[in-house]
Order: sequence, then structure tokens, then C-alpha cells
Amino acid sequence: MPTVQVADLKDGDFLLDVREDDEWRAGHAEGALHIPISEFVARYGELTEAAPADGRVAVICRSGGRSAQVTMYLAQQGVDAVNVDGGMQAWAAGGRPVLDDQGQPGFVL
Repeated sequence: MPTVQVADLKDGDFLLDVREDDEWRAGHAEGALHIPISEFVARYGELTEAAPADGRVAVICRSGGRSAQVTMYLAQQGVDAVNVDGGMQAWAAGGRPVLDDQGQPGFVL
């Protein structure tokens, strides 16, 4: 499965967060699209509308397990998708900003 390290992500890369609502509210990457894995298939159209037509989708969750499932699904749909290795835990550990749902500093739940 294609993976990417947090350190290799650049500002402006398209990020899809598949964690659940409580995790998202506690802390997420600014600008990420949030579609919980539990709702992903039903809300797939939101991704196709938001994602760049010729760009890559970096999929993230807490540690990499759920995002790996979504990455495999997207690849089967012909989407250029990569799993973010280590998820939001690696994101935060790498010093990347984590914001809560009010735009204030958050944390990874």
C-alpha cells in the first residue's frame, strides 16, 4: 500500500481525515477534509467534489489503521491515495499544528 511520512507532506497537500467526530473535534490538521470512516462510503461524493482532480489524497487517522483501509478502497476506485504513516500521532509528534473545532490548539484523541 502506498504510504507517505508526515515529514514528506507539504503545505497544500490534500488531506482526508477519517477519524470519528469526537477525535476530529479534539484536534485535527488545519484544512483537512473530515469524513469519518463509519460514514465514508455514503459520503464518498464529498471527497470527489473536494479533492483535486489530478492530485493525490493523503489519508490520515489516529495511527494509520483506519486510513489504510480507506486508502485501499480509494485505490480500488482509481484514486491516487496514500496512507499517512503513523497518523495524527506522528503528525503531532512531528510538530505539525493540531487545532480543535474552535480553531484553538488541540490534541490527538
